[in-house]
Amino acid sequence: MQTIRFFTSGESHGKALIGIIEGIPSGFSLSSEDIGRDLKRRQGGHGRGGRMSIETDRAEIISGVRWGKTIGSPIAISIENKDWKNWDEGMSVLREKRGSIPPVTRPRPGHADLAGALKYGTKDIRDILERSSARETAMRVALGAIAKKVLADFGVVLGSYVTQIGKVPSPAGKNITAADLQGLFLAAEKSPVRCPNEKASRNMVRHIDHAIKEKTSLGGTFTVFATGVPVGLGSHSQWDRKLDGRLAQAIMSIQAVKGAAIGDGFAMASLPGSAAMDEIYFSPSSTTGGKAFYRKTNHAGGIEGGMSNGMPILISAVMKPIPTLRKPLLSVDILSKQSFSAAYERSDTCAVPAAAVVAEAMTALILADAFLEKFGGDSKKEIRRNVQGYLSYLKSF
Repeated sequence: MQTIRFFTSGESHGKALIGIIEGIPSGFSLSSEDIGRDLKRRQGGHGRGGRMSIETDRAEIISGVRWGKTIGSPIAISIENKDWKNWDEGMSVLREKRGSIPPVTRPRPGHADLAGALKYGTKDIRDILERSSARETAMRVALGAIAKKVLADFGVVLGSYVTQIGKVPSPAGKNITAADLQGLFLAAEKSPVRCPNEKASRNMVRHIDHAIKEKTSLGGTFTVFATGVPVGLGSHSQWDRKLDGRLAQAIMSIQAVKGAAIGDGFAMASLPGSAAMDEIYFSPSSTTGGKAFYRKTNHAGGIEGGMSNGMPILISAVMKPIPTLRKPLLSVDILSKQSFSAAYERSDTCAVPAAAVVAEAMTALILADAFLEKFGGDSKKEIRRNVQGYLSYLKSF
């Protein structure tokens, strides 16, 4: 059963983005500044386009928070689009403004343009591209920041880092501890491409600069992690309750993401079973003050049988090159049916670092949902009692 529900609304050049998240219990501290930190991280990264110089996203909390604390009711967020002043007629809700800007009739390969126009029966592709734009992810990041606040109060910490941009990879490491992952995250936060390896980071910047000159775009890969996740989130009992399935859907819903994997993922295809499983050990006196099962490896990425197993959750994803190109590809005008160069909308050269931040948000939303599903409660105090009881049970198992 879904505990947290969230919705986003708004167009790329509309007046604002709107988000509503329902199911956040009472008693959690929350401010616009908490949300703003992740919004700023989403806007960073070498290779971002001109939109980032226009927008400085700030979340306004409309409801669900009183005197800095959540009150248990739905939380509504608004993020103003500062570029709206240039689009107030072209994106107006008023009928009399119809035709104030020409329609977009040339679909861009790789976008939602053509499929959306056919599906929704519109001859103006702007009706599609405005909502399918990755601008929508600003609100997902805002709502994800709220989920992070809930998880952080119970020791669950999330982060991400870039592992490849274009043809430039970052050396892979066997990082399974929370300290290892936190170190990678802190190093990535200092990089212009959010890559923790300094040499690879410099090479990625040069690769992006070359792509800018070539008027093309670059994709890449990134990793999202969550540490401190207790055993037992998710369930094996039904397909739609499996934690890895829920996370995969969330990550794949991000614009331009074309693949997601848990733990070693696709690399497991070439491994024998003896090298792909995480052997189980037992300690009669763990660092948490009680008995504990543990693993020395984390090939499974913290999830077995659709449930968290206590190890850090590791998710990797691939983002395709952004399909909006300064050197447009060929397409067909939906009105004249003649071949043309596809329309160009202001865009990024590389947004892999930003996509990783969006993936953090989506991961947080899914984990917070699974966490509250497991432990229940209408207030932070009630949830804490439930968590403490469960942890005591685990120590005595």
